[in-house]
Amino acid sequence: MKTFVANENDIEREWYVVDAADKSTGRLAVFIADLLRGRNKPTYTPHVDTGAFVVVINAEKVKLTGNKEEDKIYQDYSGYPSGQQNRSAAVIRAKNPTRIIMQAVEGMLPNNRLMRRTITRLKVYTGPNHPHAAQKVKTLEFKG
Repeated sequence: MKTFVANENDIEREWYVVDAADKSTGRLAVFIADLLRGRNKPTYTPHVDTGAFVVVINAEKVKLTGNKEEDKIYQDYSGYPSGQQNRSAAVIRAKNPTRIIMQAVEGMLPNNRLMRRTITRLKVYTGPNHPHAAQKVKTLEFKG
């Protein structure tokens, strides 16, 4: 029996929709990261990008457990002296709710060139609507 190693010609990408309403951020991020990397497929190869496209809807309704809404800090740094800004998760949720999911999923991916290509297949939207109906997206139910 030969070991199967996927290459770029063997990849068939699906489109999935995941509803983030009332889901825990960390558990949802692991689920999405596995879909993006292709960990759910039998043809998974660690050094080849075999994952799917993932569309996340209702990003503003994602749940942060405990006191993370006030205690979790998101840092931005412009590169200039005194250019660092610290904001709580509540402020980020009001300003840009998609950032909470994007940053959580990015943290679950390995830090390499493959991650930079993989994260581009994640599409996060506030509200229940998305512009990817033409791709024949499949709805995935995340129970977490």
